[in-house]
Amino acid sequence: MDTRDSDPYRESLLAERARLVDEIGEAIEAPDQMTYGSQAAAASQVFEQQRDLALRDRAVQHLAQVEAAIARLEAGTYGRCLRCGTDIPAGRLDALPWAAHCIECQTAIDRGQR
Repeated sequence: MDTRDSDPYRESLLAERARLVDEIGEAIEAPDQMTYGSQAAAASQVFEQQRDLALRDRAVQHLAQVEAAIARLEAGTYGRCLRCGTDIPAGRLDALPWAAHCIECQTAIDRGQR
């Protein structure tokens, strides 16, 4: 992929990385001290904390994908499928700038095929 062609993707990836770093850096509130009669409120707080932790884990995984895409940009391999080596269609990269595989290979990977 021509470096001029990758500029919009670079901007998208850098913006996504900044957003994820901010999201990951947000504090997760611990549940308040439970008092008698507040089991439902405490359960809600614990649920919210667990949800926030799961969302943070997902953001960390997504950040790794974005960082890997930025590394591929720097290495000059961005836009090629890591599995089969074919060019990833521009429409896929427009939708998912961090995509590492073409649609066919991603489908195979999602189905557990290597």
